[in-house]
Amino acid sequence: MRYDLTDLKLFINIGEVSNLTRAAERTFLSLPAASARIKNLEDSLKVRLLIRQVTGVSVTPAGEVFLKYAKEVFAQLECMHAELQPFSTGIKGRLRIMANTAATHSFMSEALSTFLAENPDIDIELEEKLSKDIVSAIRGGSVDIGIVSSNVNLDGLDAIPLFRDQLVAVTHLSHPLKDLNEISFENLIDRYQFIGINPESAIQAFLDDKAYKLGKRLHQRVHVGSFEAVCRMVDAGIGLAIVPIECARAYSRAPRLHILKLTDEWADRERNVCRLAGRDLPAYAEKFIGHLLEVSQRMHER
Repeated sequence: MRYDLTDLKLFINIGEVSNLTRAAERTFLSLPAASARIKNLEDSLKVRLLIRQVTGVSVTPAGEVFLKYAKEVFAQLECMHAELQPFSTGIKGRLRIMANTAATHSFMSEALSTFLAENPDIDIELEEKLSKDIVSAIRGGSVDIGIVSSNVNLDGLDAIPLFRDQLVAVTHLSHPLKDLNEISFENLIDRYQFIGINPESAIQAFLDDKAYKLGKRLHQRVHVGSFEAVCRMVDAGIGLAIVPIECARAYSRAPRLHILKLTDEWADRERNVCRLAGRDLPAYAEKFIGHLLEVSQRMHER
């Protein structure tokens, strides 16, 4: 049997609005033409797809199956269009990625620089978000790949463990906390002044939320634009900060900062690279996921 894309689009619209008249309008068909198309589909398939009611229409179990595959057909067409469209501008592909602050400022910088150098015909859009917002964006189809922490609901996503990300407190070497090896976030909030990264960043929103849930508020002396700048401020004795351990180690190779482990469970998080379950991605997106895993492995072996 041959299927008409207009029939499939009409049925998708019916599934969304549960009204044949509105679905016909959305598909740019007259009501009689839409009714005839549905009848022809049902006659050809020899199954009932819709239940007509006074208040509208509902989809039968057979109709649910038809609707599922109709949506998949259009998802595949969109994927094809996404892969073909960039050829007209000389770019082979465009990849949409979201990651949290820690990944954006550390792991992703190395992964992106090497991948883009090796693939000059691929463009990448990288946006920084909280893990919960990244998951929502993946489910909504507005992003191809996300790097998220394991403490969010990953239902409906394919997730591959990527690396562990530990948040630590850093202080000046002469700070009153210099003799401690670990401390809880709660014991820091009331007593000390903080250096923060951009207040719009995902990690700053994350820490502000943790403080709020404790009924407290971080005393931020200053916000700066990068983790390196944060560490420089701490090194100058302006205050202390919460940063990813890799950033603290990179700055404090001398050593120049005192690093304290945070005893809070949320400070030690596994990062996953995620995609929508069952969704086919362009070949260059699959290649990028493989590249992320290779970079993660190299960093782990250092």
